[in-house]
Amino acid sequence: MPTFQSKTFRSSAWENTIAAKYRRHLKRHPFALFGLPFILTMVAGAFFLTPAQALRYEKHDRKVRKMTQEEALGMQKDRRGVDINEEYYRLMGKDLDSWEQKRVERLPGESENLWERSK
Repeated sequence: MPTFQSKTFRSSAWENTIAAKYRRHLKRHPFALFGLPFILTMVAGAFFLTPAQALRYEKHDRKVRKMTQEEALGMQKDRRGVDINEEYYRLMGKDLDSWEQKRVERLPGESENLWERSK
């Protein structure tokens, strides 16, 4: 005979409580008393949290917005305006046929070979 009983002791007063009645009914109908309220809570939470999440993203979008090129140039005061026709004619005036390939200078101690790691 084991030293301790496997069943927990419950007094007769406990049998009349709401918790005891819930446990008794839970054994007979586990989905209706446990599964269904859980699923309903998850679905209701999704519906109630969706507008809150949308507000969060709208607030973030108001803070961070895409700037046009003119606005970006306007932020730097010493920049000139960009006109595509003007740039085209400016490049057409340059001599693009006679150019010389120059290598970018390396930093001190940097290897000439990109595949070889400097030691």
